[in-house]
Amino acid sequence: MKKIITTLALCAAAFTMMSCGSDKSSGDKKMDKFIDDLMSKMTVEEKIGQLNLSGGDVPGVLSGAQGIDDLIKMGYLTATGWTDLDELRRLQALAVEESRMGIPMLCGVDVIHGFYTVFPIPLGLSCTWDPALVEKTARVAAVEASSNGISWTYSPMVDIARDARWGRIAEGSGEDPYLGSLMAAAMVRGYQGDDLSDESTIMACVKHFALYGAAEAGRDYNTVDMSKLQMYNSYLEPYKSAFQAGAGSGMSSFNLVEGIPASGNHWLMTELLRDEWGFNGFVVSDYDAIGEMTNHGLGDTKEVSAQALKAGLDMDMMTLGFLKTLKESLAEGKVSQKDIDTACRRILEAKYKLGLFDDPYKYVNKERAEANTLTEEGLALAREAAAKAIVLLKNDKNVLPLQKSGTVAVIGPLAQDTQNLLGMWSGSCDQKSATVVDAVKEALGASGKVIYAQGCNFTNEEKLAQEGGVVCDPAQNTRLVREAVAAARQADKVIAVLGEPRSWSGEACSKADITLPAAQKELISALLATGKPVVFVICSGRPLVLEWEDQNCPTLVEAWHGGSEAARGLADVIFGDVNPSGKLTTTFPLRMGQIPIYYNYLNTGRPQNPEDHYTSKYLDCPNEPLYPFGYGLSYTTFEYSEIALDKSSASGDKDVIKASVVIKNTGSCAGEETVQMYIGDPAASISRPVKELKGFQKLTLAAGESATVTFDVTTEALKFYNSQLQKVWEPGDFNIFIGTNSRDTQKASFVWNK
Repeated sequence: MKKIITTLALCAAAFTMMSCGSDKSSGDKKMDKFIDDLMSKMTVEEKIGQLNLSGGDVPGVLSGAQGIDDLIKMGYLTATGWTDLDELRRLQALAVEESRMGIPMLCGVDVIHGFYTVFPIPLGLSCTWDPALVEKTARVAAVEASSNGISWTYSPMVDIARDARWGRIAEGSGEDPYLGSLMAAAMVRGYQGDDLSDESTIMACVKHFALYGAAEAGRDYNTVDMSKLQMYNSYLEPYKSAFQAGAGSGMSSFNLVEGIPASGNHWLMTELLRDEWGFNGFVVSDYDAIGEMTNHGLGDTKEVSAQALKAGLDMDMMTLGFLKTLKESLAEGKVSQKDIDTACRRILEAKYKLGLFDDPYKYVNKERAEANTLTEEGLALAREAAAKAIVLLKNDKNVLPLQKSGTVAVIGPLAQDTQNLLGMWSGSCDQKSATVVDAVKEALGASGKVIYAQGCNFTNEEKLAQEGGVVCDPAQNTRLVREAVAAARQADKVIAVLGEPRSWSGEACSKADITLPAAQKELISALLATGKPVVFVICSGRPLVLEWEDQNCPTLVEAWHGGSEAARGLADVIFGDVNPSGKLTTTFPLRMGQIPIYYNYLNTGRPQNPEDHYTSKYLDCPNEPLYPFGYGLSYTTFEYSEIALDKSSASGDKDVIKASVVIKNTGSCAGEETVQMYIGDPAASISRPVKELKGFQKLTLAAGESATVTFDVTTEALKFYNSQLQKVWEPGDFNIFIGTNSRDTQKASFVWNK
């Protein structure tokens, strides 16, 4: 290894020991000196190389590098993707021992909801309404990923999504900025811990900055257009929360922001992110997002690369535009040496904070990989999370929970499956997963018998099957339904496991029709016709339109794609070992035509009025969704008292109003309830949402037990961004709503004076 690496390592070791201590200014000074010394020895080409994330062959780049090994040796690659530990060690050795400067590389990958141990998709995790649990899942993911070569994850995805057709709704925390902000910060804390230089932590990357969840028509990679008021009040807060939680990096989105692609948007990357929010980490483009600026009409690769760098984007993922054009743009004055140096410094600082200069091989330790992969503790947490993410949508006549006895028919295309239950972005497949059939057998033990039938294919639509890589055979489907009916008739009760394969949600998986395919409805109808008690389980990566199912099925269980322990978590709920407590974080539409639909809407000048034809409504459908935000049933019932306010008016910035409700468990078993508090501002300087989530509390009550839940309402809950984009509260009348979901609430009013 070169002498310079020894020197760098000694400096880095000194900084690492104090980087997370109380003497922040001293630590920063040492890091500044370290980076200054390093950059003073780097050529322009090597600095530009630190801005390049790519792989494979790159012919014609600068000095003629022909492949990834040569690129690394020349110092022209700053990060690589995940592969086996031996290969990662080999690539890191090329960077550290054979490049002139010996600068270590990052290893970045999409650790979205676990690595080997896979947790429920983020949308499902958010339905736990439990940021502490979400933080624990991210911590397990970080320990496992860091033990297997990863130093950097392209997560959390914090995009607000109001359109379930968008496949990437699965990757985020739903439609609400308040809850989304809590979940975003929790994931950052879980990944990064208290000390980023610790070998068990990985650097978070907040994505997709910004507004990507508002893609028009719910179509991935599509354009976005919205006002700054909408941005600040509805979409930006989760990003801000994640960055303020300490995320070390961010990722630019594919979409336009006010007509300019995010990757080249100076207002977004510099004025907002750095100047207004104070972020000092680095920003990487999404895959070829710089190159795609050309498709948006911003010029050729050279032009858009210069624009992206000057906008404040630091690392180019896969376009190679920085590597191929920045030196020429520098000579022409289109970028400055300061632009290049600033981006290079941000990336070197990230590597420094991770402790890579101290130990470039810290993430490629086979002993750690063996000890920390698929641990019993991690799988136990995955099982807990899978159960808590489940949302009970309907349970007529208390069909659930099932008794652990008799013959149970487990039917459906997801009944004897593990891979699809893992969900999107789960490439590191878990070999310890159970199928639902397995989990039901485990739950029944010797007390019952299990019969399995596939029941149907996912779809009879050829295009959808082809896109999703699943079987399409209508004749076979008819036969499978017939076999399932025969199995159901032999059983005392039926568990039908339906929904989406994982290939139907996630990136590039937008759908124009989010109803259950006819092939699956054919199975549902046939099973209902047997007269047997049927539990319908939906495993999906998005909300579905379930109007027909709600009208015809006695039970509906939304289990999402639940990860490694999806099946066992589901069995825990179905047989009553766990009382379901999940609450929706995204609205389920009644009909497709209602999309986009969300609870915190702005009222119109003509709100719906059944007695007036000329009001805002549909001719063929109610305005209301099938299942509202915050909705979720339990095996018990909860009764809410009226809201009691300790006073009806307050004044000034420091005052507090205490709002209390008494919650009583009126059922026959213990249960957990998420009590939700919303605020409405009916008269403000701009139109405000009818209500906004501003707090929630989870509590567990035994049968017959009561408890008082109190919320402290302060002016922080009243604040919003006004037309000057100032975050303010305005004196006046307010409504407070407390209840079991955004629709079913108690209401009170108060006045807040200056």
